[in-house]
Amino acid sequence: MAAVAQDGSSMKPIWIVDDDHSIRFVLEKALAREGLAVRSFTNARDVLAALEDAAPQVLVSDIRMPGGSGIELLAKVKERLPGLPVIIMTAYSDLDSAVSSFQGGAFEYLPKPFDVTRAVELIRRALEESLREEVADVSQAQMPEMLGQAPAMQDVFRAIGRLSQSIVTVLITGESGSGKELVAHALHKHSPRASGPFVAINTAAIPKDLLESELFGHERGAFTGAQATRRGRFEQADGGTLFLDEIGDMPFELQTRLLRVLSDGQFYRVGGHNPLRANVRVIAATHQNLEERVKQGAFREDLYHRLNVIRLRLPALRERREDVPALARFFLQKSARELSVEAKRISEPALQRLMQFDFPGNVRQLENICHWLTVMAPAQVIESKDLPPELLATPGAMRAAADSADAAVEEAPAGQPTGAHTAVSAGTANADADAAASPWLADLERESRRLLQAGVPEVWGKLTRKFEAQLIHTALEISRGRRIEAAQKLGIGRNTITRKIQELGLDD
Repeated sequence: MAAVAQDGSSMKPIWIVDDDHSIRFVLEKALAREGLAVRSFTNARDVLAALEDAAPQVLVSDIRMPGGSGIELLAKVKERLPGLPVIIMTAYSDLDSAVSSFQGGAFEYLPKPFDVTRAVELIRRALEESLREEVADVSQAQMPEMLGQAPAMQDVFRAIGRLSQSIVTVLITGESGSGKELVAHALHKHSPRASGPFVAINTAAIPKDLLESELFGHERGAFTGAQATRRGRFEQADGGTLFLDEIGDMPFELQTRLLRVLSDGQFYRVGGHNPLRANVRVIAATHQNLEERVKQGAFREDLYHRLNVIRLRLPALRERREDVPALARFFLQKSARELSVEAKRISEPALQRLMQFDFPGNVRQLENICHWLTVMAPAQVIESKDLPPELLATPGAMRAAADSADAAVEEAPAGQPTGAHTAVSAGTANADADAAASPWLADLERESRRLLQAGVPEVWGKLTRKFEAQLIHTALEISRGRRIEAAQKLGIGRNTITRKIQELGLDD
């Protein structure tokens, strides 16, 4: 009788490959007691021949056999069935065998002699992973440009659909790392201007003195170093879409020039005297509260109204936790392609742990974590224990770390507000519980109380700088000074860690 999956579908048998009759016999009997179908082979050659007509749900293979090794078999099987979980058994428990197994894409490495109960548990885990991956493969066969089943993301998709025949100005709001540029790309791709260029510029990442030239271009000799005429982003985006990211950080005087372009469709290059037409659709984005920036006098109210024709709010990842599994699997596949390695799979408990995390760096942080796991996770299946340290903290510590680290994951320039990300404790009882679970929180509570009671100014800034400096210093120490690796471990961007090191004076 064939085994049946939970969804009612028939499962393929488990294939056992070993020249040792006793090993085959023990595993066959143990798996039969579990109600699992088994097919046994004595060598790799017979397995490859059988693959012409059938396929297993899981393959369990010895590493040393007549007629071909398990590592060679693993490579050939993975060419035909890249998603098949393969468990490698060996009596030779050496480092080379383990490394070769994992490099070849093995699901797990099982040294002999093994406990039968544990071996069956491992096979059962591989079986569950195989069934889950079959479902995931179907859903990812036509991978969309954006992922999201959460109601908030479905609202965004519907809005993109409604705007597909329009070239109206759109303002995208959302926290840093939430995917605002992806939405801008989608708006362009599904618009009447899809055949035109899509040009993006992060107004917060370009120095104030250069931003005007970047946007509008300059004439030769307009300023020192302007040795040739240069087309700006507005000209480059002619007939298409210009995406102005982090518009809330644009210098006030440049806001006036941008308003003029949006109002009458004309602009001048720096040092130029002839007006140029701007046949451009503008999509802007910000993580800041523009209404508050207007009240503070840091953002022009008339420009705000000109940009705020249609507003799309992109939810933070913690507001759509149900999307984390699909995103994680997608990013693991993407990282594997970029690194030219076998894509790793992630267990259900590890996914649950990911879904509990608040992700202050949003989708960008999840992508960084998946890239880190692709490199650092020891096995082909990622378990909870393999996750980065910040995901293994207690829930209370995770909340406190996320609250304190908000400034560190923002892509805003030095000195600018980091948006509406301050968080308040759920109550004294919760704070006490968190402090008890993590002694460093108790130290933080004592220090903040001391400073606040003493009337020390800017307590938030002082403590945040200390927190950020310690985090970055520790990450750099662990990564031996490699900034990109340190940023990946922290779940922040490369530009962020470079800017923070300069701001905090850590490279002195």
